[in-house]
Amino acid sequence: MRVEVYRNLHNGMWSVRDCKTGRVVDHVDDIIIANPTFVVQPAGRKKVLEQKRKNVHAFVRGEAIEKTSRDRLLVSLLLSSYKQAEVTYNPYKYDSFVRKADETPVRQEAWAHLQGSTVTAYVAKR
Repeated sequence: MRVEVYRNLHNGMWSVRDCKTGRVVDHVDDIIIANPTFVVQPAGRKKVLEQKRKNVHAFVRGEAIEKTSRDRLLVSLLLSSYKQAEVTYNPYKYDSFVRKADETPVRQEAWAHLQGSTVTAYVAKR
């Protein structure tokens, strides 16, 4: 299923929104996304900067890997062959998602794992 996933500040979980309907279909602690795009909507960010009040304007969009499926185990094993980087976003500091280590922008990667409060991006090792 194609989804958009964002951190829900009210319950501390990840909200999973269906791209087709725009409705939240689940709240999870842990999700793996294939072919993720890291999206920051400029108008939403601008509103945050003006009002100093957070809103949903940044999310990870891609194909959700079902938690109960056999594919989830295979993907977990596959991720060990990828280079990983922790990713963050702060609307007051950045206009995009960035790698924590060097603050370089992140737009699209091979995989993303959102677990707890951490976002990890995976790119093929070269």
